[in-house]
Formats: sequence, C-alpha cells, structure tokens
Amino acid sequence: MNQTKWLEKEDSWANIIGLFLVLSISAFWAFDGFSIVKVLNVKFSTWSGTDILSAFKNLSFLNVAILFCFFGVWLSIVSKFLGKKFKPFIFGFILLFILSILVFLISAHTSAKEYQLESPLVALIIGLILGNFAVLPQWLKDSLLTEFYVKIGIVLMGATLPLTLLVSAGGVAILQACIITIVTFWTIYFAATKLFKLEPSFGATLGAGGSICGVSAAIVIGNAAKAKQEHISLTISIVVLWAVVMVILLPIFCKMLNLDAGVAGAWIGTSEFADSAGLAAAQSIGDERAIAAFTLIKIIGRDMFVGIWAVLVAFLSVTVWHKQENTQVNIGTIWERFPKFILGFLIASVLVSLFTLNLEAIANEHFSKEVLGMIKTLRNWVFTWTFLCIGINTQFRQILLVGYKPLLAFTIGVAVNLPLGFILSSYIFHDFWTEFMK
Repeated sequence: MNQTKWLEKEDSWANIIGLFLVLSISAFWAFDGFSIVKVLNVKFSTWSGTDILSAFKNLSFLNVAILFCFFGVWLSIVSKFLGKKFKPFIFGFILLFILSILVFLISAHTSAKEYQLESPLVALIIGLILGNFAVLPQWLKDSLLTEFYVKIGIVLMGATLPLTLLVSAGGVAILQACIITIVTFWTIYFAATKLFKLEPSFGATLGAGGSICGVSAAIVIGNAAKAKQEHISLTISIVVLWAVVMVILLPIFCKMLNLDAGVAGAWIGTSEFADSAGLAAAQSIGDERAIAAFTLIKIIGRDMFVGIWAVLVAFLSVTVWHKQENTQVNIGTIWERFPKFILGFLIASVLVSLFTLNLEAIANEHFSKEVLGMIKTLRNWVFTWTFLCIGINTQFRQILLVGYKPLLAFTIGVAVNLPLGFILSSYIFHDFWTEFMK
C-alpha cells in the first residue's frame, strides 16, 4: 500500500526518471556504449535566412522520433500511476513535443540569437499566445503537468552541479535564502492582514507563494493554514502573474546593470517566485554560472522552507486562527511536505561527483563534454515543456479579476523583495557570487 502511494506522487517519478537518465547515460559512457544513448542527444544547429533544413544537419528525424518515444513511454507509465486518462495525457504531450521543436528551431535562428531569445523565453511567449488567444479544450490544459516537468529538470540539473560546489556554496546560498524568505513572507503577511484586513490563513498563503516556491508553496501552505480553496486559487494566479513579469524584467535589469552572471543568478534566485519561471530567467543570462547560482538559492535554499513553514503555519492555524477546531499538529508534516525532488537533485550530484572522483583530467573533460552535455540538452527539452505549460495555463483575463487587495499585498512584498535581493547579491555577498564557479 505504501509503495503504491509512493508511486502516486510526482516527486517520486521525477526522481526515478531523472536518476535513471543520469545513471544510464553515465554507465553507457563508462562501458564505451555512449553512441547507443547518443541518439537521445537531440540538439538543433544554428541556421539563418530560410534554410531551415540546416538546423537538422547534425541529426536525423529518427533521433527526434526516438526522443519522443523514450519520453512518451515513460510518461505513459506515469499517467497510469498519477490517475491521468491516457489518451488526453499522451495527446497533450504530443502537442507539447511538436511545439518544443518549433521553439528550438526559432531559438536556433541567427536572428533569435542576436536578440538573445533563448528557448525558455520563446516557449513562454508561444504558450502565452496559445493560452490567451486560442480556444483550447479543458482536457488539454488538464493534461499539462507543469510542476512535474520542472521537477525532472531539476533532478537532471543536480548532475551538472558537483557535490563540492554544493558544500562550498550551499552555506551562503541558504543564508541569503533565509533572509529573503523570512522578510518577504512577513512583509506580505503583514500587508495582507494588517493593511487590507484579509484573513490570516489567506495572508499566510500569499506570503508563502511570494517567499518560498510559488505555486507549490501556495498549495501546501494554503492547505496547512486551512485557507479557502478560492484563496489558494487566487494566490496561484497572482504568483503566475508576477512570475511572468519577472521572467521578462529580471534578465533585462541584469543586463542593463551589467551584472556578473553569478550575481545575476543569485538575484534571480532571491526575486523570482516560481522554479520554472526563474530557470527561464536564469537561462536568459546565457551563462551556466547564472543557472547554478539560481539553483542553489531558489531550489536548495528557498524550496527547502516549504516543510518548515507548513508545520509553523499548521500550528498557528490550529492554535490561533482556527482554535475551535480540534486538530493535532504532527511534526511528521515536515517530511510529508518536504519537496522530495530536491533529494533527487542531491543524489544526482553525489552520484556524478563519486563517478568522476577517480577519472583522470582528460577523461573528466570528455565526461563533462559528452555525458553532462547530453544531460543539459535533455534538461533543456524538459524545461521547454515546462515553459510551454506555464504559458498555456496563464490567462491574463482571469488574473485581472483577482481583486486589488490580495494583489496589492503581494505587490508590496515584491517591492521589498526585489531591492533586498539586489542588495544581498550585489553588495553583501558580491565577492562570493562574482567568484562563484570561476
């Protein structure tokens, strides 16, 4: 029963798929069979003008078909355990896959590269156009697992960040994340409950969505606080709105201020509200250091708070906000609410670090170029599906109907979070982030 319940969770399957890819690709490389799995390394070449066929010069249509079948089989298995209807789910994935090919082709064009239109931003734009100007069936939207795709991508990202880096940089990242999480949470909560007289449980849900891990935190903390479902839905809409705004503005601000890639990634990590949107913003910087800095602060630093805040908020809900209800607060909620895909991220980092520990310098260089290069490519595919899902599921008309009080409360948190994140990244921890990964 417990095993079945474990397999009914997105985090479990994200870890299974992500770690399977890391282990299998590494094993094939170690036993001289890398050419077998290399068929999954689908990456389009740069092209210009109207010569679109040149984008396929280093791969065949068979490679694309194999990649589709590989993920299609995995996702078909996952749909069964997650209780999804097979046909709508697989049709939704087919649409995502076709759109992702379009995204990569557009972002591989020389004009797109000139204007730094990276694949995440292109995917988000296409998704937003479809979500707001096309009439899409509800079954399609229900089949898009945004959080699931980003979790797979984060597990794969763990393989590209060695354990030594996590140990050396984790302390600073967690400290910065602690500061930003605590300040932002209580700012939004105070604004919501004291300035706009919203219910405490609603204020806690808004605060969690703006300070921890966006949509996931809004759901987890909202339920822990016993917030009304409509309040959780409103919070999600506000989080998505600001996440989309920040995915566009933060990279622009970083480039205008000529920030170092490490500093830029750290600022994005403290000031974005959703993992997927933040990854899109970090990738737009065009430097792996920005992605790594973002990951340490947002994924390792801020997301880990979801379990801690769930217990705190559940305690407040029972003892203060809903005191009349006879409910026990169980400390086991920490483990229950803890995002398990972070464990997959850490395991992937440990496995790759141990694997490369005894490799000679030349072999290590080949491993990084071939194995880690392929993992990054697969990670980009998964993240592209994530950004397409975000765009398709974001409808501005619904967000505008949220109401001004919760939106203003959240916006006050943004007004504090944004400059605080900049000060922490560019001044207080500036020396650390400028030397990060150099």
